[in-house]
Amino acid sequence: MSISASMVKELREKTSAGMMDCKKALEESKGDFEAAVEWLRVKGLSAAAKKADRVAAEGLVNAATDGKVAVVVEINSETDFVSRNDGFKAFVNTITQHALKSTSTAPILEQEISAGKTVGDSLKEAIATIGENLVIRRTEKYTVTGEGLVHTYIHGEGKIGVMVEVGASSAAAATSAEAKTLASDVCLHIAAMNPMALSQDQMDATVVAKEKEILKQKNLESGKKAEMVDKIVEGQIRKFLAENCLLDQPFVKNPDLTIGAYAKELSKKAGGDLTIKRFTRFELGAGIEKKVVDFAAEVAAQTKTH
Repeated sequence: MSISASMVKELREKTSAGMMDCKKALEESKGDFEAAVEWLRVKGLSAAAKKADRVAAEGLVNAATDGKVAVVVEINSETDFVSRNDGFKAFVNTITQHALKSTSTAPILEQEISAGKTVGDSLKEAIATIGENLVIRRTEKYTVTGEGLVHTYIHGEGKIGVMVEVGASSAAAATSAEAKTLASDVCLHIAAMNPMALSQDQMDATVVAKEKEILKQKNLESGKKAEMVDKIVEGQIRKFLAENCLLDQPFVKNPDLTIGAYAKELSKKAGGDLTIKRFTRFELGAGIEKKVVDFAAEVAAQTKTH
């Protein structure tokens, strides 16, 4: 049968695949629309597999809130150019909204995003359409239980995303202007200061132990007396914890107050206790080893083969 332009257009709108790919899919499936969709999905699987070994360290961090629920998501691409692409931004927003509204406890790639289609299927289709390896790297979701609120903040056009949950001792305190101010200010502070833990008792014990060992060696190598080193290190560890635990950090907008003291100050004005319960901070590409290309060496290697 002949493949009409309207059929190609409809398939392209449904799948976001290229025009020629849509025409080829309809030809291969003899005009069967659903079979053509499946053909493109299979083609997308093939295209995605070829790109899977490419390092994806660019992309976007995104966030969304809906009442007492919030999410922050990091989706990576290979290049910064693609991260500015409208199609990529639309994909990131779709996944963010899915993460916000979904009640599934399955791994995100296995969750159904629409009838008969998983998030993983959508990812592979996006890879085929955009032409780069894409990775849904991580998501975090908060749901407030009891009185309180959640707040999110995106910094640097998607380079850093922060999510904070603030608990309150009453409904009036939870809905107060002070609670919203605290959540907003703390998000900004976390984006800027990158705390490692909420409080000292929540700091990873292995991190503290490693820091103690490093400080001990530094002090011994600098000539400090062995019998004095442990006492010196304890003081330095106290400083380390104060610098890296959110509640002990000097508030970036007013260094005369710690974040903990600032929360207490706003609690008095709100007429009820406001407590920072937890936070998440995603920095784009953090921990991903980016491939550094030495173009001079690459050209030299190629010339040797000729």
